[in-house]
Amino acid sequence: MSTVEKDAVGREQSSAVRAYKRSPALSNSRSYKGIVVSEMAGTADNNGAFDVVIGKLTRGTEPPPHVHSREDEFFYVLSGEMKFYVDGEVFLVTAGECMFCPRLTPHAFRVASEEVQCLTFITPGGFNETINKMNAPAKRMDVANDSDETYAEIDLTETIKLFAEIGVQFLTPDQISAEMPLYLTA
Repeated sequence: MSTVEKDAVGREQSSAVRAYKRSPALSNSRSYKGIVVSEMAGTADNNGAFDVVIGKLTRGTEPPPHVHSREDEFFYVLSGEMKFYVDGEVFLVTAGECMFCPRLTPHAFRVASEEVQCLTFITPGGFNETINKMNAPAKRMDVANDSDETYAEIDLTETIKLFAEIGVQFLTPDQISAEMPLYLTA
């Protein structure tokens, strides 16, 4: 028997969850600002408890420094290298290593190799639903190196508006300087 409950951000969810098997494929992958994102788990799979995605990124496709008011993020690097800027420190995270970024903690990352593939666990779920409002179905599973749709090249007005609705804020230059000064010298 299934019942209806509220998830962590107040959305109604059915309590009936089912086991499933999933792998990255065009059917569950989206292209988002030069990043290929494959959804391994979303709110419909687990009553909103978490999102799990596998992302493929290249240098220059990273989001600007930001802070989440609701979500904790856990990154596990499958291949390549990433530099994370958190709490005034820089962490080089390589294949087989992980990085945890708690909610309310400003952070940023840069791809430190040509390409990186990472598994990201986000709790509570729902963040990926917002991302899905801004992306398109992936046309291929590899990352296009010629993308002109990265954070650095587009108008972020709509992105900022949608992120604000779920409590994600991009940092101002002054906040970046104060929170992660080494990001500016990278």
